[in-house]
Amino acid sequence: MKIKYVFLGLLLFGILCIPKGMYAQDKPPTDDLGNVSDDFQENFFEALKQKGIENYELALNALDKAEVAAKDNQENKAVVYFEKGKNLTALKRFEEAERNYNLVLEWSPEKLDVLEALYDMYYDAKNYKAAIPVVKKLVLQDSDYKEDLANLYHRTKQYDKALDLLDELDEEWGESTYRNALRTQIYRVTGNTEQAISNLEEKITKNPKSEQEYLNLIYLYSDEGNTKKAFDTAKELIKQKPNSQLVHLALYKFYLENGDFEEAINSMKVIFSSNLIENKSKNSVLEDFLLFTKNNASLTTEIDGLITDKLTQDNSQVFLLLGDYYLSESNKEKALYYYNNGIDLDPDNYGLIKNTILLQIEVEEYEDAIVLSNNGLEIFPAQPLLYLVNGVANNELKNADQAIEILEMGLDYLFDDPKMEYDFYQQLSIAYTLKENAKKANMYYKKATQLSITNQKTDH
Repeated sequence: MKIKYVFLGLLLFGILCIPKGMYAQDKPPTDDLGNVSDDFQENFFEALKQKGIENYELALNALDKAEVAAKDNQENKAVVYFEKGKNLTALKRFEEAERNYNLVLEWSPEKLDVLEALYDMYYDAKNYKAAIPVVKKLVLQDSDYKEDLANLYHRTKQYDKALDLLDELDEEWGESTYRNALRTQIYRVTGNTEQAISNLEEKITKNPKSEQEYLNLIYLYSDEGNTKKAFDTAKELIKQKPNSQLVHLALYKFYLENGDFEEAINSMKVIFSSNLIENKSKNSVLEDFLLFTKNNASLTTEIDGLITDKLTQDNSQVFLLLGDYYLSESNKEKALYYYNNGIDLDPDNYGLIKNTILLQIEVEEYEDAIVLSNNGLEIFPAQPLLYLVNGVANNELKNADQAIEILEMGLDYLFDDPKMEYDFYQQLSIAYTLKENAKKANMYYKKATQLSITNQKTDH
């Protein structure tokens, strides 16, 4: 679970001091479930499925049943507690998550994945003080966590400890972009900005082709609000290192704000074609530019030219951003174009599936909505929205039997969502009306009406 800290994300988009554990892909427990009952296994894997589609409450219900089924098997109970901790963390129920993680640690005190999860939970809860002893344990298993420890010292205002540890790591591993950025931030919060600037300027004088020192100085000047010096430093860097790609993460923004749109576009092309810049930073630049175009309509013609194969490679988020942008501009045709391209690249992306289907319903492409929702249900069989939009589309096409079948199935996956429940009942009433079954149509109409009244009372 090693993280490569990319300074550019830190530089311009505020991605500073994120614990490495938060970058890790969520994975099933590594514990061997051993010889377990069918009831335990069924409920445990149901919990994993529900967590996978972010139905955390349903996952917890399944885990409660799995815990009962585990009986006196402490190992299986530990696996359940671990999963409970992850679901509770996702729901921001941090105290309950902490209790469950600690139950696992009572059984296995040095278990790496549990310590990492507990650390991530503390970080998410902004309980940095509690995270420190956990990270100290992690350091014993992975020295890379020393950087996280330095960050936590910074977060808890133990600045001397943070700086001492950063210096120690520089001696052991050499300088890094992450540690330089963290050190600069500490200088700023402690009022030692002038010292930090002086140190960086001195380093640049000694080594004028040191890209990282320039980038750190740009960051510091930008953070101080000294845009002119930040821009001058960026231009000096490109003069010293004409092939620098990283500096364009600063330059494009300066050019945009100065109205030098041609140079801004050129900088963004460098960013989007770079192998050194992570997709997250590229997407932030694109999102920034799309927002900028809302007040500079002349730039909208430049958008499509920026969307290259290099930018979209393994990066479906680009299509989601573009689809959302064009939808906000009421260009539904173009929004749908980008949503569909995103699904072609990443058919398992629920955000893309959801936005595409809802737009298909809006533009009355009902047959396409049925196909996509059916495909979506193969991947996300417990997602009630997919059942609902499928039912809506079938109702619009007068396919009453299909609508009833899919809507009644979807009701089984609803959990504490009265507004969506209202929509289900309303669509079922429509479907039974199409079948001329007045009794059932009226039954679901009454259910929808009662929910509507309840929802209004709740809203007020």
